Amino acid sequence: MKHIHIIGIGTGNPEHVTIQAIKAMNAADVIFLPLKGAAKDELAEVRREICQRYINRPGIRISEFEVPQRQTAERSYAQSVDAWHGEIADIYGELITGLPENASGAFLVWGDPSLYDSTIRIIERVRQQADRDFDYSVVPGITSIQALAASHKIPVNLVGKPIEITTGRRLAREGLQAPTTVVMLDGEQAFAKIDDPDAEIFWGAYLGTEDEIVRSGRLGDVAAEILTLRSAARQRHGWIMDVYLLRKGRDFEE
Repeated sequence: MKHIHIIGIGTGNPEHVTIQAIKAMNAADVIFLPLKGAAKDELAEVRREICQRYINRPGIRISEFEVPQRQTAERSYAQSVDAWHGEIADIYGELITGLPENASGAFLVWGDPSLYDSTIRIIERVRQQADRDFDYSVVPGITSIQALAASHKIPVNLVGKPIEITTGRRLAREGLQAPTTVVMLDGEQAFAKIDDPDAEIFWGAYLGTEDEIVRSGRLGDVAAEILTLRSAARQRHGWIMDVYLLRKGRDFEE
């Protein structure tokens, strides 16, 4: 049976790659490497560097493929994501079909495959299609949340208190609810709209890379600076990956 390795590779630092991930990469016959346009070629370069650094078994092939753009016109968010996943599933299906019998392929996933990434659900979608007989395994990776906490030298949670992981869209709609809130996929910078200036923010972009930027402080004091930094960085690189943690309260407060 064909086998697919879904491998978490961390947030951009090749040293995030675990020994388990290296073993899985070297067990694959083909590494599938996604391309997301010229503006995001740096992401492909990180994957290429990881392959060059860690693949040591002869004969492993790199197969690059184009990732389609998500279409949002006249569709809800859920509809646009579902249709986009369907397009990607068709591509994954062709890649897997192209594997020889009993061969294996690998997808290198930014961060961890379980956290705000859809590779697992897309692979499951492919398995439900006719004539797709394969199994798969998942290798965890360092998440942007872990990288953010490490760069700021903070624990993620307050003692005995819950955390929430959410999106910028939901934060803007529902406000700050939990003592600790980690916000991902925030294209609208919802933190700047939070009516709680005394909350703390721990923000980071391009975590784990040479371009890493981090800022922290009282939200009311640093929100404007973060907006400026983020805008300039996005213009400079053509893309941005950022994440932040919002905190209200202290350890041991009831």
